[in-house]
Amino acid sequence: MKLEQVLKALDEDLPNALDRLLGFLRIPSISTDPAHKGDVRKAAEWLRDELASLGFDVAVRDTPGHPMVVAHSQKGSARPLLFYGHYDVQPVDPLSLWEFDPFDAQIADTPNGPVIRARGSSDDKGQLMTFVEAFRAWKAVHGELPSDLVLLLEGEEESGSPSLQPFMRENADELRASLAMICDTELYSDGRPAIVTQLRGLVGEEVIIRAADRDLHSGMYGGVAANPIMVLAEALAALKDENGRVVLEGFYDGVEDLSNQKRADWESLGFDVADYLGRIGLQNPIGEKGRTPLEMMWNQPTAEINGITGGYTGDGFKTVLPAEARAKVSFRLTGKQDPAKVRAAFRAHIARFLPADCSVEFHEHGGSPASVMDTADPAYTSVRAALSDEWGREAAFIGSGGSIPIAGDFKHILGMDSVLVGFAHDDDRIHSPNEKYDVESFAKGSRSWARIVAALR
Repeated sequence: MKLEQVLKALDEDLPNALDRLLGFLRIPSISTDPAHKGDVRKAAEWLRDELASLGFDVAVRDTPGHPMVVAHSQKGSARPLLFYGHYDVQPVDPLSLWEFDPFDAQIADTPNGPVIRARGSSDDKGQLMTFVEAFRAWKAVHGELPSDLVLLLEGEEESGSPSLQPFMRENADELRASLAMICDTELYSDGRPAIVTQLRGLVGEEVIIRAADRDLHSGMYGGVAANPIMVLAEALAALKDENGRVVLEGFYDGVEDLSNQKRADWESLGFDVADYLGRIGLQNPIGEKGRTPLEMMWNQPTAEINGITGGYTGDGFKTVLPAEARAKVSFRLTGKQDPAKVRAAFRAHIARFLPADCSVEFHEHGGSPASVMDTADPAYTSVRAALSDEWGREAAFIGSGGSIPIAGDFKHILGMDSVLVGFAHDDDRIHSPNEKYDVESFAKGSRSWARIVAALR
């Protein structure tokens, strides 16, 4: 009965909740831009004040970068829960492509229903506020917050989280709980609620190959002097074989095939790859032969070239052999792949293609292992049932092709699994101009967290 009262309180307070969110979204908390350092702190202090008004013991905690907001409710639960979100947002460039002011948050009507338009509305301020509003309604009905909640709200997620791991290690005893709740994911593509149970890891590498001490005339030196672009192109083209498999030594060590149960679960999702690719103007899936599209996106590792530069790229034409060539390459990891071993194997691969006259330089751009959750924990069944009840559709256990390093950090630093539940849609345009978040996602997301908290008490 109390749960129904909490849900009713959420429904009745939705206009006020939206006003609060709009005010939060109007703070331009862009963590990558030093000019907005004060705005990032302002957003942290806004959260502190909101949570303090609900009865949380909360503080803005300084780091070498942007601050963390850490909040606690009273003790007493058999199952402490940690809730994680981030309050920083992506830059808005190019501003000319926005149809509205990215920080003048507004509600707009669309053919698919009302949406919240602003930078950060979906990633991640709107999602973060779904559980804050759930706690607000819980307090209104019960007279107190759910016990043993820890909130960890970060201000550097969009700039690589440089302070997060040190902060977690220094405050591990304070932050450790039975499960982490992460609200930075999406509904499944057909709109059903979803729990992400595995995430790919990531290795980023930049490689620079140099030859002559200057750009050379291709007529005078072509065919005799080493061409760094040709060397780099040959090495990169050889990363995969004719079947689409990555050829790096030991690359597939730790990669696990799908279980029969997981394969059946994913097949039941009815994923339409033609529709998925059609939305971006493509139609033919690529990848390793003999694998399904979802298997390639969620359970298989990848090697991708993200950018190549070298030589003359301006208007017109200039016949040179470039002095250097650069590429940025990323690997998405699955299972128990070791980021350090993958990085070393890539560097060894490049070295095998290097002529005697060339030198190579590498730069790391992050590395994190994949995360696989232990869904045998009864909490996952409870969360799935709570989501199914709210949305009127059976919630799905899904994978993610992306990387959310915090889930791995919770596992490796604090020793706990994560429940990744979010309510974004794949057309929310996160990281792009004209970001939005459906009002339905915000309203039903808040109701979902109320159900989840009730199920796990």
